[in-house]
Amino acid sequence: MTFMVPTHQKLVRLTKHKAQKISVIMPAHNEADHIAEAITETACELRDTDCEIIVVDDGSLDGTREEAATAASGNTNVKIVGYTENHGKGHALRYGSGYATGDYVVFLDADLDLHPRQIRTLLDVMETTNADAVIGSKRHPESQLDYPWHRRLMSNAYYLLVKLLFGLPIHDTQTGIKLFRSEVLGKVLPKLIVKRFAFDLELLVVAHKFGFKMVEAPIVLNFQRGFGRIKMKDIRDIWIDTMAIFYRRYILRYYD
Repeated sequence: MTFMVPTHQKLVRLTKHKAQKISVIMPAHNEADHIAEAITETACELRDTDCEIIVVDDGSLDGTREEAATAASGNTNVKIVGYTENHGKGHALRYGSGYATGDYVVFLDADLDLHPRQIRTLLDVMETTNADAVIGSKRHPESQLDYPWHRRLMSNAYYLLVKLLFGLPIHDTQTGIKLFRSEVLGKVLPKLIVKRFAFDLELLVVAHKFGFKMVEAPIVLNFQRGFGRIKMKDIRDIWIDTMAIFYRRYILRYYD
């Protein structure tokens, strides 16, 4: 597979960020087929920086941790952590954040739908906008998407729901690449409750509530999953978690 970055998006050299340490948190559940390449490609992209890669094994049953450990062998910048029971992507990201020591923290999916070279794009946007968080967005006008129609439909429907309920200054909360200044996560993560289906949304809702500046960045998405990855039960649970965030934000005022 060939991965590309937007040619019309100016990318900075990563050496520009050398003074700032970068932590990449990579949640992985049953990603044995992709995790070794994900680690290798990420390490290659960040080779000229002060960085660490934190792979969180979210209760995988297919040998993900063993594949990750093999790929990380001899690389002291890669940490393999995790637990035996699956708790969901949100829990994995929060768990991995406890190991992060960087000034910048990147959340990156392990399936290579989003190539790690796109970390450059997010760093560039943070540099030029002085944002506190940069969110990879499928709805950015410069994004390039290889994305099936049914996933576009679900993404658009969820975008409309989130826009109606929360009025966030961004248009895509769910894409699996995000960049934060460490102080954002230090303040926001202790407030979060969702562990699985709407973690990204709750994180961004609370960050917006606290006044952190969030901007979007273009992405290149090469979708590799089948439709069965998201089941009807998942859609129901996403709806429940989303409405629970609305209830905590506007009725309970929990995040205050």
